[in-house]
Amino acid sequence: MHANFNDREAHTHLPIPIARFREAARKTIYEHAKQFNDVKTVYVNDSWFLEKFASGTPDTMANYVRLYNDDVDEMMGVLVPSARYRKEHYAYGKFTAPEPHGLHTDHSAEDPDSAGEPICIARIETLGTHYVAGDYKAYDSKTQSMLKALRYWIAVPEGEPETILDELLKRETLKTIPINRVMLMVAGNSSENAQITQHIAARPPDGGLHSAFFQRQYKLT
Repeated sequence: MHANFNDREAHTHLPIPIARFREAARKTIYEHAKQFNDVKTVYVNDSWFLEKFASGTPDTMANYVRLYNDDVDEMMGVLVPSARYRKEHYAYGKFTAPEPHGLHTDHSAEDPDSAGEPICIARIETLGTHYVAGDYKAYDSKTQSMLKALRYWIAVPEGEPETILDELLKRETLKTIPINRVMLMVAGNSSENAQITQHIAARPPDGGLHSAFFQRQYKLT
C-alpha cells in the first residue's frame, strides 16, 4: 500500500492500528467529553481553523484535534506518501442512541470516480467500532444476508438485527476496533481494486456513555 494504496488483498487485512494515544491525552479528552450530556459534532474546514485558532480561543478538543491532525498527517506521509487531506470531523459528549447506525462505509461524495482512500479513526476510552473482518465477498449467502440485516437494520430470515449483531461478534465475522488507538482503514467508493471497510458503531448501554471520536480522511494524488 506504500506504493499503491488500492490493493484489495491488502485491504482485507485492515483496519490496523498505527498509533496510540498517550494516557495523559486520552484522560484529558475523556474528561472534557464528560462535560456534555449530548453529542457535539464538529466539521474541520477553513472556518473551523479561523474560529478556533486565528480569531478565537481554542477549546480543549480543538487543541487535541490539531495535534491529532499533525501526527496522523506525518505518519500517513510515511505509510501512504500519495495521501493528501480530504476532510475531517470529530464528535464528543454523551452517546445515547439506542441502536447503532447501520453497517456502512465512509465514501467520497466529493469525488465519485475515486476508489479506495485512506481514513484514520480513533475512539477515546469507550464505544469501540465494529467492522467486517477479512474478505467480505468470500462470505456465504447466509452471512451475506445477516450483514444485509445490519446494513439496513431490518429483520431477515436469519433473525433480528440486534440478535445478528451479537451472533456475528461471537463468530468474529465482526471484530472490534480497540479504543485509544489510531486505526487505518479504507474509505472511498466501490472499485474492483479496493475493499472499503464496512463498520458499525458500538451500541451504548441504557443511559449512554461518554466518548470522543476523531475521523480524518485522505485523497490520493
